[in-house]
Order: sequence, then structure tokens, then C-alpha cells
Amino acid sequence: MPRSLTLRLLTEVPPRLLSRFVVGGALGSVRSIQRFERRLRRGEPYFPAFVFISITNACMLRCKGCWVTQKPICHMTTGCFEQIVRDARAQGCRLFGILGGEPLLHPEWTALLARFPDCYFQLYTNGLLLDDAVAQRLASLGNVTPVISVEGGPAAAADRRGTDEAQPGALRAIAACRRARLVTGVATSVCRSSFGDVVAAPFIREMADRGAHYLWYYIYRPGGEDPAPGEALDAEQILQLRRFLVRERGRHPLALIDTYWDDRGRALCPAATGISIHINPAGDIEPCPPVQCSDCRVTPGTPLAATVSGSGFLDTFRRDVAACTRGCLLLDRPELLAPVVRQGGAHDTSGRPGNLDAIAGRAPCAGHDLPGHEIPERQWIYRLAKRKWFFGFGAYG
Repeated sequence: MPRSLTLRLLTEVPPRLLSRFVVGGALGSVRSIQRFERRLRRGEPYFPAFVFISITNACMLRCKGCWVTQKPICHMTTGCFEQIVRDARAQGCRLFGILGGEPLLHPEWTALLARFPDCYFQLYTNGLLLDDAVAQRLASLGNVTPVISVEGGPAAAADRRGTDEAQPGALRAIAACRRARLVTGVATSVCRSSFGDVVAAPFIREMADRGAHYLWYYIYRPGGEDPAPGEALDAEQILQLRRFLVRERGRHPLALIDTYWDDRGRALCPAATGISIHINPAGDIEPCPPVQCSDCRVTPGTPLAATVSGSGFLDTFRRDVAACTRGCLLLDRPELLAPVVRQGGAHDTSGRPGNLDAIAGRAPCAGHDLPGHEIPERQWIYRLAKRKWFFGFGAYG
């Protein structure tokens, strides 16, 4: 961790919130991965290190590339959420990603997170509802770090999000989090129209100056009702993004995060390595958020670990995807998703008729698997972290 970031955390975040972040978020993640690795070594039933939970499909935006179908509105029940976290906690999980839709539209979001003070939650939000009152509620909970989406400058964000309020609203949310002295993250999904805005050192500096402590870079993936494939990056842009991340790590007082490459710069798919799963608002268990297919769901009275380890589709997905690409199947080989789904005995959970056929008919896009162009990490802390806690876990041989 850069010294400047350490100093910021010590001076900007109260001890209570900082200790919860360190113990629940950072150390909790390490322990979760250690339990995951131990299960792999011992040949024990599969269960991931991390569980991402979409608690609602409701959202006030209609973004290009968003895979979430918003009709009919579905909020995850309290019982389903409690079972997921309780059962995952028994398997060593402590850090959970909370997604939507827009999770702040779930009518019981505060109560859900308050039920598990010994767990830590990353709350992914567009920020439009995150005002001072909400930020203070997050601070009172103490076990949440908000991750606010900033999709480039005003023009790019408005185009992606469908409203001129997207970027100003996100920046106001970051300011509210700063006033509440929260550990705050920013996420950006890099697409063609935002590339020049966000793959730039001034953007990193601005986010740090505004109060972000970590900045998470994602690569845009076409999906949903408006996939906008023209926004997908080309191979050279993805290579530029990788160079940029490696070069800028350690230069700024915030952490730069990606989950695409290991310490040697080799591509990884978290779903193929098995390190994470996603559960949608209805309780369907999926490999990752944009792969909306499942053969099982959260069932009262059945331990989540038994359901996950018994999923033929999750097993098939991990094996078959790792065999055909180190990158993202939806980008590299979209035509293979439907056969993998059929072979695994799964069904489409998107709520969009013809979704699998639409994906199969989509032209491949450049992905983050770029053989022969691997760029190793340079900063020792990132190199160490990825070598110990983010690697292939045997998925690629």
C-alpha cells in the first residue's frame, strides 16, 4: 500500500471504521481465500471465497450494456439474504459484494446489512441516492464501503447512463462519503467513449482528491437489452489499459484495482477459477453477474454449501471456460455460452426471451486475454498480493 494512502486512511477515516475495514474487508478477504485454497488442496466440496449478491433489480437508470432486466421488479427477501450470508459465513466468507440494479432501492437494505456486523460489505451504487443522510447511515453501520460508479466525464457518463445527472450525482455521492469519513471506492467500466477520460492520470488524481481510497477498473462488456457493442474496447485499448494500470500503481494516494490479470500479467476469469459466484434477487446462483444462467437456487432448509457444490452447471462452467479461454467467455467466445448452459443442465435467468440466442449471434469482442503481451506487475505490494491471493487456483492447469 502506498505510504500516501496509508496516511490518508489514518487521518481521514475514524478508528472504528478503519478497523472494521481492515479486519472485515482486508483480513477477512485473506482468510476467505485461505479457506478456499484449503478446500481445493484437500479435495473438499467446492465453495467460493466471495459471494456477490444482487439484492434488487430495480434501478432509476437505463444504461448501455447493463445486463439487469428491471421488469418485473424483484427485491431479495430478508430470509434469502440471511441464509446466503449465514451459510457463506460458515464456509469462511466475510466480504460480500452487494449489487443491483441499484441496491439503495431495496426497501430494507439498511436492515439487511445491519444483521451481520461481523461481515463486511462492498455496496456498488450509481450514487444518485447517496446523500449525506445515507452516508451517515453507512457510517453508523460501520461494516460497509460504498463503491460509486463514475463512468467518465459528463458527456461520456450521460451517453452511457442516459441522463446528464449521472456524473454530477456520482461526484456528489463521493463528497457525501467524504464528509461521513467513510472508506470509499470508485468503480469505472472502461468503454470506447470513456477511455480518454478514465485511462488517464488526471482522472486518478481527481478521484483521490475528491475522497476515493481505491479505484476499481472494469472492462465494458456488451449485454442486456441495449448491448451497444460499439462501446467495447479493441485489443490495443485493453493493452493500453493494462500498461496504464501497471505504470500508475504506487504513484497516487489510492489503490488501483483490477481482477483481470495475475502478478505475471496473465489473464484470469474469476468465475472460471471458482473464486466467486453471484446470486440474483430471486436466489438463482450464477457463475458471475453478466452470465445469467443457473441450475440451482437458494432453498430454505438446504445449506447453501450443499447447493453450490452440487451444481453441475457451476462445475461445467469452470471446466469448459478455463479450457477455451483465460479471459471472458462473453467477449472471447460468446457462441459457446449456450452449449455450456445446455451441457450443465442450466436455464436462462435473465428474464429476456431469446437471451442466449442473442449472445450466440453476437460477434466476439476483444478481451483481456492477450497471449504474448503479458505485462507483469512492477509494484511489490501488488505483485505480492496477486501472487498470494489472486491467481489461477489450478483452473488453467
